Amino acid sequence: MPELPEVETVRLGLEPVLEGHRFTKVVTRRGDLRVPFPRDFAKRLTGRRVKRLYRRAKYILADLDSGETLVIHLGMSGRMSVYAEGRARKIGVYVHDAASAEVGNGKHDHVVMETDAPATIVFTDHRRFGLMILVATDALDQDKLFKGLGPEPLSDAFDAKYLKQALDGKRTPIKSALLDQRVVVGLGNIYVSEALWRAGISPKRLAGSISGPRIVPLLRAIHAVLHDAIAAGGSSLRDYAQADGNLGEFQHRFAVYDRAGSPCKKKRCKGTIKRIVQAGRSTFYCSSCQK
Repeated sequence: MPELPEVETVRLGLEPVLEGHRFTKVVTRRGDLRVPFPRDFAKRLTGRRVKRLYRRAKYILADLDSGETLVIHLGMSGRMSVYAEGRARKIGVYVHDAASAEVGNGKHDHVVMETDAPATIVFTDHRRFGLMILVATDALDQDKLFKGLGPEPLSDAFDAKYLKQALDGKRTPIKSALLDQRVVVGLGNIYVSEALWRAGISPKRLAGSISGPRIVPLLRAIHAVLHDAIAAGGSSLRDYAQADGNLGEFQHRFAVYDRAGSPCKKKRCKGTIKRIVQAGRSTFYCSSCQK
């Protein structure tokens, strides 16, 4: 499933053709994705202007001038592809032939949105684990998808004081604690593994045992790995691609993730990357330099 860097990269690709623009035409090719589309979904979007496009956790959110918010989740395999003419080279998206019958007509193209940018946005999802719903903007924080979520890891709220308090007394491994969306949102298997390696912390260490002096290095490692991954356009392992169709590049920079049996990349460390299973998920780490 795409993690924060991938979702943020897609949001950045959508921003030039969505924020401040109106939906001129919306077509759904089926009645549902992970859940059914809301009643009159296409009609409620058509003609509406996107006042603000942002991300919360692993969701892309578009506040509309109707007082509703379009909530998008990519699921396991969802892609948002942008096709545009004229301004395309300036905004970094596809150039396509407006007369092409192929755009938006693929077997797994489930939602096609046209905007006055002008641009066409196609949501493709062969597994249909994605989601598109409409929620009243002023009730968004109380919606079941967002209620109880922790702070954004790149926000001012996610600081050393908060992280220390959030981990204090926790008897779960630090890897599991950082995957808990009530502690911090948007982090997944890849970036928690990479951040713990950068901070020199074993994923098996109990969260509550992370002492004061190790909190700041951990916080900095989380910030750094997320910034680096966003700058690289995220990680493309299976289905993920950016809105312009390009693949992410961060998978070429993994230090531990999916590198079991390979030598540790840390200077002067002679360790080997190991794979263990925690809570049913693979964890990659160096037992020599991560303590």
